[in-house]
Amino acid sequence: MFTSLRKAALLLAGVAALAACRKDTGVTSLEGPVPTPGFTVTVNTSQYPAVATFTNTTTDAFLYQWDFGDGSPLVSGQNVTHVYKLPGTYRVKLTAAGRGGTGISPQQPVVIPTVCDNAAYAVLTACGGSGATSWTLSDQPGAVVKLSASGATLSSSTTLNPCQLDDQFSFTNTFAYSYDAGTGTYSNGTCGSPQTGNSDFIYKPNGSLGQIILQRNKAFIGLPDSVVNKTYDILEATPTRLRLQGTNPDGTKTVTTYMPQLSALDRAKKYLTGGSSRTWTLDNTVANTIIVGNEASPGGYNKSGSAGSVPSCQADDEYTFTSTGNFTYDAKGQTFVAIDYTCQAARTDNNTTFTFGPASGAGLAQFVLTKPGSFIGVTNAPTSRIYRILSIDDKHMTLRAGGPSDDPQFTFMMVAK
Repeated sequence: MFTSLRKAALLLAGVAALAACRKDTGVTSLEGPVPTPGFTVTVNTSQYPAVATFTNTTTDAFLYQWDFGDGSPLVSGQNVTHVYKLPGTYRVKLTAAGRGGTGISPQQPVVIPTVCDNAAYAVLTACGGSGATSWTLSDQPGAVVKLSASGATLSSSTTLNPCQLDDQFSFTNTFAYSYDAGTGTYSNGTCGSPQTGNSDFIYKPNGSLGQIILQRNKAFIGLPDSVVNKTYDILEATPTRLRLQGTNPDGTKTVTTYMPQLSALDRAKKYLTGGSSRTWTLDNTVANTIIVGNEASPGGYNKSGSAGSVPSCQADDEYTFTSTGNFTYDAKGQTFVAIDYTCQAARTDNNTTFTFGPASGAGLAQFVLTKPGSFIGVTNAPTSRIYRILSIDDKHMTLRAGGPSDDPQFTFMMVAK
């Protein structure tokens, strides 16, 4: 009803304007043929979102109003274009006004094909039932590779700054791109203030896998470089791996590799296990490597003191976690027994399995050692064998031994070996 009123108001305004004009010239009638609206349409599917071009074939009209059938606002103009962001069949209608009144065209179907049939685009936006809508830079070596104009490797990353690894790059199947900088944007060798990178994007299915073209001038994917024409070639697109290539103004190329954005729980487990196996030790390079307390006051009972104060037979212990749920303890010859505060014979019965899941109380996640008597960090750890991960990345972990009701609890600063 509201749409019809808007159309009527617009067309009546045009007729009134014509009447006023004719009155000024001494002509008082509005006689003439009633327009018979008509149009042709072509749809450009060489890129998406698809653009439909409407060519008016109406005669005896001076006002035109288009209803594109997708709920978007009505548009005036003789020949127009319209962007359709979702596939489907849309019923388009043209209303035209002339000297003899108004006419409305029959609804004409406009078919917009889906681009989700394209394998690369389906993975990029997960619109094909696989892939991810959000991606992060890979934490594996070679995540960022610089190539010469001829394709020779100039440099390849080994590790990325944590400021880069927490960035998220998201794509929707309505062609919106967003960038979440996390703690900040890594640029010129340092972590700076978060930059804004949101933009609409165009997907071109040309080539083997296609291209992504960002529409906002300062938008970027991966690195805040000045990529020529904001165009990124898709070199690889699978549900577990995305590789993009951009050409720099000097002709060199940058290839960046991404992995799906994991949930906080999955991300914690990936860091704990390194995706396969990872070994941790107490971080004896920092002050208060071990603090003792309870949930209300984590360090209220005791703190280990200055950096290097953890006994060497305790600081060299290695704790290895695998993605299959196995836990291995290597005492490196001796185990520090907390009750006696002495280095004693290595405890070799500490190997076990662990279960992983959400944290009970504070923490990103927790794991529980299966075997009674098993421990991490201190031999007098709580008998619940609950260990909560308070913070973690690929190098450092803050681990708390004990559930929320355990008293005492031990909080460890740990480092990946």
